[in-house]
Amino acid sequence: MAQHESLAKLTVPWGRQEIELQDLPFDGTEVKLLRVRIREGKRFTIFDIDAVTAAAWADAMGRWAAAQLAAGRTAQTE
Repeated sequence: MAQHESLAKLTVPWGRQEIELQDLPFDGTEVKLLRVRIREGKRFTIFDIDAVTAAAWADAMGRWAAAQLAAGRTAQTE
């Protein structure tokens, strides 16, 4: 089993989904993938994505988040 390094753990406040980002070596090479693990109760959804896909995803999420924050629309609970 490939060793992975946990990069971040997040919990969605209203749905309690647990999101973990992991650094994962690809098939015994020096290439790394980003593993996105989403846990909803007993169910897991797992994506292993390359750096190009991760960068595009991060850019899209960042633009969306910036627009929501600028408009004062957040659902974050303290």
